[in-house]
Amino acid sequence: MAYVDSLLSKCTCFSKLKQLQAHLIITGNFQFYTCRAKFLDFCAVSSAGNLPYATHIFRHITSPYKNEWNAIIRGLAQSHNPIDALTFYVSMSRSLCKPDALTCSFTLKACARALARSETPQLHAHVIRFGFAADVLLRTTLLDAYSKCGDLDYAYKVFDEMGVRDIAIWNALIAGLAQGNRPTEALLLFKKMREENMEPNEVTVLGALSACLQLGANKEGELVHEYIKSKNLDSKVIVCNAVIDMYAKCGLVGRAYEVFNGMKCLRTRVTWNTMIMALAMYGDGEQALELFERMSQAGIDPDSVSYLAAICACNHAGMVEEGMKLFDDMDRCGVSKNVKHYGSMVDLLGRAGRLDEAYEIVQSMSTVPDVVLWQTLLGASKTYSNVEMAEIASKKLVEMGSNHCGDFVLLSNLYAAQGRWHDVRRVREAMKGQDVKKVPGFSYIEVGGTIYKFMNGDKNHPKWNEIYWKLDEVSLRIREYGYVAETNYVFHDIGPEEKENALCYHSEKLAVAFGLISTPDDRTCISVNKNLRICGDCHVVIKLISKIYKREIIVRDRTRFHRFKDGACSCKEYW
Repeated sequence: MAYVDSLLSKCTCFSKLKQLQAHLIITGNFQFYTCRAKFLDFCAVSSAGNLPYATHIFRHITSPYKNEWNAIIRGLAQSHNPIDALTFYVSMSRSLCKPDALTCSFTLKACARALARSETPQLHAHVIRFGFAADVLLRTTLLDAYSKCGDLDYAYKVFDEMGVRDIAIWNALIAGLAQGNRPTEALLLFKKMREENMEPNEVTVLGALSACLQLGANKEGELVHEYIKSKNLDSKVIVCNAVIDMYAKCGLVGRAYEVFNGMKCLRTRVTWNTMIMALAMYGDGEQALELFERMSQAGIDPDSVSYLAAICACNHAGMVEEGMKLFDDMDRCGVSKNVKHYGSMVDLLGRAGRLDEAYEIVQSMSTVPDVVLWQTLLGASKTYSNVEMAEIASKKLVEMGSNHCGDFVLLSNLYAAQGRWHDVRRVREAMKGQDVKKVPGFSYIEVGGTIYKFMNGDKNHPKWNEIYWKLDEVSLRIREYGYVAETNYVFHDIGPEEKENALCYHSEKLAVAFGLISTPDDRTCISVNKNLRICGDCHVVIKLISKIYKREIIVRDRTRFHRFKDGACSCKEYW
């Protein structure tokens, strides 16, 4: 049947494939299951094929052979509805034709894509029962499925049970840990891999870089970058893009720009977009727009992501008119807008206090505004104490079924700032009634190659006494510069002294204090990564710390970077 492979390779569109099918039927070859299986596999997977048509043919086969089942399950696993592959797998298991290792592999890939967490252990049980547990490739697929479904403990179990581990199994677990909110473990596994003389490849370093950027671990990131250069992996554009993104999200936008300018390989649109967004997050709107212009001059047309990055740059730099022009240019250039572009414009206008115009943008949308967009308007309303607009946004969020703690907290905080404690209690009661929990604030800091995590009011660190003493010292020194605690950021009906104490031990302050006692060299930059937005009081305090202690401090919060130096912040108070 080798000639069938040759004929299939010449089918560049579905009509030609159907002509080939007619030919195979007329010549009598289609009755042979090997021929049918090859045709089904090509029709189900190839870009020239048609999965629904392949499924239609399959359903008319009286007793499908194993290869025919595998062809359809493989096609469904790669489709927009991978969960359908599981239905066919169950049907196959109940038929006379039992699954083989390939069937299990395709179905596990479907589990990974469909995030089928409950079905993956059942497939695992089948793998063991059918005697396929020794298949290294299948176990790698199994580990990948567990990782992508969020069952990282099971993924680790599969990894630990393997006597011989190839590069693919290491990569699957490192990527799973990095993507599954366990980046510290991903980096430890990366180190262990090298200690066991297993040489990381480009897939490995992509997982390690992802872990570094999540933690803001620039020292670890630099070590990974050094390895990349030593193995010439920076000749791959996908690796360069990841390095740029890692440095940018670790607060080292200068290093990111160096990598961008020194690339050995050809820059893609993704490369340009990554660098523009990096500058945007850093608040360097002018340089981001300059790069946006250079991108066009280099012969690469901006796409919707490019425009989003450029508008975000205007957003974080307060360049309202420039952002509005870019938004209008999208229509002129034929670039379609999505809800993120509208959301960025609402944020841009909202930050500038132009709430009525922001609301008009929402009203002008051809699609239904999403939850994030209304949350953005709610946040701007809180910033400018516009209770009426906040209540409009809050009502919309309730109608959309949003149960995010931030929605309630923002409205509650706005009422608190107005002294409307009855309304604060009403919102808090609604939170309790819907079992909404406030997300706790935490911050990461890297010192000596180790990542430390601090929660608000944390006393779990072995050096917590020294940290609190340092904060007391900081408190005394910043008062000499006229600091007064901004207690309006504490939204509880308590006294001024209690409010000041509540502010003093926020996670980012604890992390910065730990940085001060752990890195006595004043040339060392203190880099902190926070899961929420930095509060206004912490922003003021860290500015003063940077001046008094002559330290550069970078704080990456949920939305952007703040680079504190000599008593000023890179955000220029526009955040």
